[in-house]
Amino acid sequence: MAAKWRSAGVVLFCALLMAQGVRAENCRLSVSQPRLDYGVIRREAVVQSTSVALGTRTLHLNVVCTQPSMIALRFIGAADGQGFRFDRQGRMRLSLKHAQVDGRAVEWGVAHLPGETVSGALLPGQVLVARAAGQALVGQRLTAQVDVDIDLPSDALQVRDETRLEGRGTFELVSPAAPPSR
Repeated sequence: MAAKWRSAGVVLFCALLMAQGVRAENCRLSVSQPRLDYGVIRREAVVQSTSVALGTRTLHLNVVCTQPSMIALRFIGAADGQGFRFDRQGRMRLSLKHAQVDGRAVEWGVAHLPGETVSGALLPGQVLVARAAGQALVGQRLTAQVDVDIDLPSDALQVRDETRLEGRGTFELVSPAAPPSR
């Protein structure tokens, strides 16, 4: 079977691993898929360019609290400038979309920048706080869509044998006063 793969081109297995469930005080965080599998990429199928976008994958994030709470999140993974590293050469970007707390639309703010609204992009060392009208929201249930985008330099596909590329990270519930992680 390995000879069959070699004759068909390079095979890459790309996966992103995330935490399935995390607890913080009285809240529980879960994601719909703890593992995103980008499947097999054959070198012949890739258009010649300097980078390869693996396409957006979507998962759903839920936070359920037993008591009304302020909800703040961060993503912890290997930092790469304005994103997270995917394997040794790639970049992973995560963005929170369509978020609601107890059915109310959420705008995101950075914990250490009160009053400033941001897009929902999860950046290294940054804690995002769920807000509405500039104020931190207190609620028991947060739902959000997480869009994950992976970019690889095209030379990452220049391998001789089947190769697995992976990115790892976890979502974390934090107190809005928590310091950024390093």
